[in-house]
Amino acid sequence: MSQPVPAAPARMRTLDLAYTAFFAVLIAVCAWVSIPAPKPLVPFTMQTFGVFAALMCLGGRRGLYSVVVYLLLGAVGCPVFSGFRGGLSVLLDTTGGYLVGFVALALVYWFLTARFGDTLPVQAAACVAGLAACYAFGTAWFVVLYTSSKGAISVWTALGWCVFPFLFPDALKLCLAALLSRRVSGMMK
Repeated sequence: MSQPVPAAPARMRTLDLAYTAFFAVLIAVCAWVSIPAPKPLVPFTMQTFGVFAALMCLGGRRGLYSVVVYLLLGAVGCPVFSGFRGGLSVLLDTTGGYLVGFVALALVYWFLTARFGDTLPVQAAACVAGLAACYAFGTAWFVVLYTSSKGAISVWTALGWCVFPFLFPDALKLCLAALLSRRVSGMMK
């Protein structure tokens, strides 16, 4: 005789999907809050706040899913990137590596919090390490694509254009995400 399947796991899967979708939308809305920058520079957005919030509120696995859903929505043409843009052309542009780098950020976060625990200091350190991976991936992508289309550029120049101006704002976004996660994460587990 087979045993009935408990209702709780199905409910949790439904909640996981709902939370994943909610935070994918939050990342998109945060991308729309931007200060444009001239090409080829990266615009200032609240996107990293959305990614940090997804990871810190949902945890590594569900946060990663939110980031991937966000990127897939953008890849198929939904206007979820800064400037209400969408499509593969945005991801394959010189600054698209920073968007794809959000996956690296989420993977590093998931690995570190799974290995060292889910305390606030570990979460913050995991976000910083993940952001470093995102910056590294995005900068390498930027240098390769910029060099192939416009001419040689040094890594230091790319960092000066695309990373250094964002260090302080991203630190503030991390603090805001930590405050938010402390308020809501107990309700989202």
